[in-house]
This record gives sequence, C-alpha cells and structure tokens, in this order.
Amino acid sequence: MYAVELDQSKRLLAISAVQRVTAEEVKAVAQRVRELLQDVTPGFRVLVDFRWLESMDSAAAPHLAKIMETLTEKGVASVARVVTDPRKDIGLNILSQFHYGSEIQITTFETLADAVQTLAEKVNSPST
Repeated sequence: MYAVELDQSKRLLAISAVQRVTAEEVKAVAQRVRELLQDVTPGFRVLVDFRWLESMDSAAAPHLAKIMETLTEKGVASVARVVTDPRKDIGLNILSQFHYGSEIQITTFETLADAVQTLAEKVNSPST
C-alpha cells in the first residue's frame, strides 16, 4: 500500500509505502504525485517513508523513475528517505543517479525521527 500527502504550508510532500507494493499501486502514486504538485512552486521537500515496506514488485521501477522525474521537473529541493533496512533500498540509489539532478539533496535515514528533525532544522534555519 502507498500513501501520498502534500502539506502546502510546510511545502512538504510525504510518500509512504507499507507491506507489499505492486507496480499498479506505484503507477497510481506517480499520477497522484503529478496531480498534487501541479500548483507547487519549486523548492519543496519530500519525505519518503519506507519503514514498513516489505517488498515492491520489480515492475514498479519505471513508475518510481516517473515519480523522481516529476519531482525534478517541479523543482524539488531535497528528498529525505527513511529506510530502516539497507537491503530494502529497492534500487532507489541507482534510480536517483539517473532521475535526480546533482543539485537535489538526497539523504537516507534509519529512523523517521532523524528525518523529521533534519527537515525541521532546514525549515527553521535562515536562508543563506
């Protein structure tokens, strides 16, 4: 199962995956991400929570790539990923190299608390 939420006030898109995720679910999420980001200005952040992910169909890879491409097109500033088990990376690091630009900050965390703290620090720190 996948879930997607956009908090406009915090300029944060949250994507969560739980249990076994099918390619069709990821395809639907790719469309939902495109819809949610339609009116979002560049500089937003993304939190990807894969703490409860058990597995994902390998056929989902093109749809994951489409999500990354949409985020890049819309001007994502940073992506914080929560992956508690490095073996469940599902190829995100490899896909990221091809579908995110070098200016997009990508960070992987083992806990949601660490990811949220880092996101909060970025919001509360003055721009340089």
